[in-house]
Amino acid sequence: MRVLVVNAGSSSLKLRLLDEDNTVLSAEDIAAKHGLADLAMARAAILKMSHRADSVGHRVVHGGTRFTQSVVIDDTVDRHIRDLTALAPLHQPQCVAGIDLVHELLPDLPAVACFDTAFHTQMPAEAATYAVPEDWRTRLGVRRFGFHGLSHEYASRRAAELVGLPAEALRIVTCHLGAGASLAAIVNARSVDTTMGFTPLEGLVMATRSGTVDPGLVTWLVEHAGIEIGDVSDALEHRSGLFALAGTADMVRVLNGVADGVGSSELALGVYVHKLRAGIASMASAMNGIDLLVFTGGVGENSPTIRSQAVQGLAFLGAALDEEANLSRSPDSELTGPRSSVRIAVVAAREDIQIASEVRSLLSPADRPERPHSHTSRPSN
Repeated sequence: MRVLVVNAGSSSLKLRLLDEDNTVLSAEDIAAKHGLADLAMARAAILKMSHRADSVGHRVVHGGTRFTQSVVIDDTVDRHIRDLTALAPLHQPQCVAGIDLVHELLPDLPAVACFDTAFHTQMPAEAATYAVPEDWRTRLGVRRFGFHGLSHEYASRRAAELVGLPAEALRIVTCHLGAGASLAAIVNARSVDTTMGFTPLEGLVMATRSGTVDPGLVTWLVEHAGIEIGDVSDALEHRSGLFALAGTADMVRVLNGVADGVGSSELALGVYVHKLRAGIASMASAMNGIDLLVFTGGVGENSPTIRSQAVQGLAFLGAALDEEANLSRSPDSELTGPRSSVRIAVVAAREDIQIASEVRSLLSPADRPERPHSHTSRPSN
């Protein structure tokens, strides 16, 4: 089954057409301004790929508690996805726009929603629960959801393949480090903890997001500094992280600044690595140890410096890099040092493969449309 994968993010619309062996037959990345991709370019790219596609897989950022696995999109599913916009107002509208556009252009292809939160829905209660009033937890549904699940699930399985061991037998920490960043603790191929929470703002320092801050800071800024709550939210999402510390959200530019002795860049790198090391150690503690450490995402894949500095602070866990391999090898590779008791790998982020796999597992051959197309309604479950 050839799958058109639609990954609508806040900064780009990524389209991939994968064949039965997950070979990329066609790829388009369309820049998104203010979260919206150029409609004409998106239409042209989708139509270009459409005649070779048997099905569509959409990455959807938030599935809430309702969607614990991938699901065929029908009118009811579509409505529930829209209803979750309030939980991810910066990301869900792009997912919905992608679903709408593809359905308009390709109404006969079965479409599947694959959720970034689904991989984390079976986290144990102690990892998913905030110590907040019961009414918030029961009536409002406040809990830790976690995100980047598609990337974490794929990276953990691919890294296990690289080291020649079954993922189900390993305690794995996956580090998805990109513009957004999160970690996951994975045991028996299931997420047991992660760093993002109710929103994608919690956890690590990111490109423009603050990561975890004292909630008392937010209330103080509103109550005593006179800053409107909307401005606080905007600052934490768009004007914090590396951007706030170094004046740039680009890790390459931060590292260049460090090489040039720029103090703000040195501080940004120090804060970033400090939070990353602490997060990895926290994930390991959730599993009573670690067997495999995995780096993925734009920064995780492409920055030997970040990998090296992160692992240097994890010697107490028995982790050590092969520094020569770290500098010379590209994904997908093993980077384990000769005296390391923890296996270490770098894996290319391939959410498209994970999505295509979930689409194929959900759709039976009977769900594939006959050509020429003759129906105009959404497929039903």
